[in-house]
Amino acid sequence: MKVISVTPRGYCHGVVNAVEIAKKTASNPDTPRPIYILGQLVHNHYIVEELEKYGVISLENSSSRAELLADISKGTVIFTAHGVSPQVKEAAKAKGLNCVDTTCSDVEKTHLLIKELAAKDFDIIYIGKKGHPEPEGCIGEAPNHVFLIQDEKDLEFLVLPQTERLALTTQTTLSRWDTSALVEKVKQKYPNIKIHVDICLATQQRQDAAATQTGDAEVVFVVGDIHSSNTNRLAEVVRNQVHKTVYLIDSVNDIKPEMVSGKKTAAVTSGASTPTNVTREVIKYLEGYSD
Repeated sequence: MKVISVTPRGYCHGVVNAVEIAKKTASNPDTPRPIYILGQLVHNHYIVEELEKYGVISLENSSSRAELLADISKGTVIFTAHGVSPQVKEAAKAKGLNCVDTTCSDVEKTHLLIKELAAKDFDIIYIGKKGHPEPEGCIGEAPNHVFLIQDEKDLEFLVLPQTERLALTTQTTLSRWDTSALVEKVKQKYPNIKIHVDICLATQQRQDAAATQTGDAEVVFVVGDIHSSNTNRLAEVVRNQVHKTVYLIDSVNDIKPEMVSGKKTAAVTSGASTPTNVTREVIKYLEGYSD
């Protein structure tokens, strides 16, 4: 089978930085133990499992970061690449915990933007995924000024305390196509709103590549964790923008015969938190496949 290896794909700078910091922290004998991460460092279980080998404990459930922190009484706490609210940071310091921050620099920019806008008495519409840790941390910068919407229905029922000073920003890992459509709806409802679309460059580059480099492919495989926002958005881009059959798979083990039967060309890309070796195994398998 012919395989189109989409580039860029895989780790972004934020993931590389977060993993390096976590491993360095865990490898330092002077780091206070135990070492906890509030949630998954990044949304990929292979990385979580690798960090376990370093003695790092990932506290994973549907709780907020503040609720996860409540169960920690000593040692080190690592804040994930998705960022956390100022309230969580302050609470961790108040407990006397050793705090290590791996927040992505692109997410930090959004935190700073929200803080600056709120200080100028702006109310902020934040486009993001409900239940995702990145919006949770960003909203924590100014809880009384930030209003989360995920789709047009949320916008329809949104009631703001004032409409004179409004701004908009976004989660960094969304699809720029879907986001732009919702932004236009927001502008129709609030014509004077100041727009700050903060989808990170790495996410945009991977989405653009998925949309433009898969032309000859009869099927597209997006490799990544089902819980990864940017990985899911990649699959949506292929499905909705280039209208191709797409499968989001965790590894080569998820490829079924019916997915590739009769196909001569496949394309492969991966989420920003997917280990390179996992994607390479998929490419190698497909290159050797024949009916």
